[in-house]
Amino acid sequence: METAILVATSISCSLVGFTGYASYTAFGQPSAELRDPFREHGDQ
Repeated sequence: METAILVATSISCSLVGFTGYASYTAFGQPSAELRDPFREHGDQ
């Protein structure tokens, strides 16, 4: 494999992995533990 293809594949896999992890954190099981600072202060 050429170096450029290997680097491009590595960056692409990292980006897909990070996006998947961020989506899981935002919408999956861990999202129940996230706090909402706007809800904590209520309507003012």
